[in-house]
Amino acid sequence: MRRLPSVLALTAVATLALAGCSDPDTSGDQSASGSDQSGTTDATAAPGVTPFDTSTLSAVPEVEALVPQAVKDRGVLRNGASTDYAPGEFRASDGQTPVGYDIDLVKALAAVMGLEEGTTTHAEFPTIIPALGTKFDVGASSFTITKERLEQVNMVSYVEVGSSYAVAEGNPKDFDPTDPCGAIIGVQNGTFQQDYVQTLSEQCTSDGKDAITVMPLDLQTDVSTKVIGGQYDATFADSTVIGYTIELAKGQLEQVGDVIESAPQGIAVAKDDTELADAVQAALQYLMDNGQLKEILGAYGAEDAALSTAELNPSVSE
Repeated sequence: MRRLPSVLALTAVATLALAGCSDPDTSGDQSASGSDQSGTTDATAAPGVTPFDTSTLSAVPEVEALVPQAVKDRGVLRNGASTDYAPGEFRASDGQTPVGYDIDLVKALAAVMGLEEGTTTHAEFPTIIPALGTKFDVGASSFTITKERLEQVNMVSYVEVGSSYAVAEGNPKDFDPTDPCGAIIGVQNGTFQQDYVQTLSEQCTSDGKDAITVMPLDLQTDVSTKVIGGQYDATFADSTVIGYTIELAKGQLEQVGDVIESAPQGIAVAKDDTELADAVQAALQYLMDNGQLKEILGAYGAEDAALSTAELNPSVSE
């Protein structure tokens, strides 16, 4: 949501299944599971994920008609993403291949636009927006839509991401997300959630209640493993991160309470490229209307984040 530069992604979440708390192997054939017949994991696939098959999509004439000629001539929709933020954009176990729902979404947008492919190249997060219109056509990299960004680029909304809690299956610690005072809550170092829970703890003591024991760790995997093991009452993270962690934990974690502090995220397009912005909006709306956006997100446990309307430069409060 409020993206902070950290080693959030796969070094943390995607190794959860290997930490002794779940089985990363998925059933199905070789192409669907990302594994060969000997059980060796495909190093270019996202662990535990069967992504949406974008080859099932075809060009949509009314969308194709909106695509700028320069992009049509190239035949490629070029995305820039900071591939360190699972499940939106991160790297497969080969350490190189971009994976995640934003990477899959760019491929889907390209297909609907009638292009040959949608590619994603890693770029450091602050460098993506300045490179739009030159090096990259779009920026699909978990960009929260803010007033400041809307002054710089066009943005088309597609998901709404907030923060949520997860507990061990069955909530054995009886954690109450509406009254977390006195609980032991694991968070990832350097995140918005760490600051938020610390502020909640201060409010608890001001109200005469027990403080929250805030347990910051570098890796979300380690936090989640301690929740499953009973050392922590709950974990608090981006709602999409929680969804993906639950997906990988295969029943050993569950979300409790509502998503809070939510904000829309959008795909960024250069400010002067209104043609491409309109094409992205139309393509996203098609994927929303036909259910493919939810399928793309659902592979990573993030289907609840999907919006139903792709707004171009929506009004936001911050």
